[in-house]
Amino acid sequence: MSILVLAAGAASCWSSNASETNVKKVIFTPDAPKPVGPYSQGIVFGATLYCAGQIGIDPNTGELVEGGIEAQTDQVIRNLGAILRAANMDYEDVVMATIFLKDLDEYSTMNQVYARYFDIDPPARQAVEAGRIPKDASIEISVVAMK
Repeated sequence: MSILVLAAGAASCWSSNASETNVKKVIFTPDAPKPVGPYSQGIVFGATLYCAGQIGIDPNTGELVEGGIEAQTDQVIRNLGAILRAANMDYEDVVMATIFLKDLDEYSTMNQVYARYFDIDPPARQAVEAGRIPKDASIEISVVAMK
């Protein structure tokens, strides 16, 4: 297995005898919140990027943004965008999104913000109400992207 770690625009690689199609790349960028547990911001395997769920944490302060569902949705998608860019991808490469909402009554407001980022050929998606999201956030989104 090979692992490629991207950090702050620099890359380093550790490699064994795995073929390039089975390379696992760990994605990290300081432009998205640091993981607070044993998980990566993103993993690229082959041509697919799997992004960890993101909540509305400002990566500069480490704090949840204020302003409710609208502000948190915007921050979440910007965090995902930073991870996508660190993997040399962008929003148009997203093929699947999973959205967890604290309150499904906020679906319409979330959807208005979401549509600003995914307005052309949007990815497949599911949205569910979650019992509790870390830091009592209003929203968490994870995505899968492919090149």
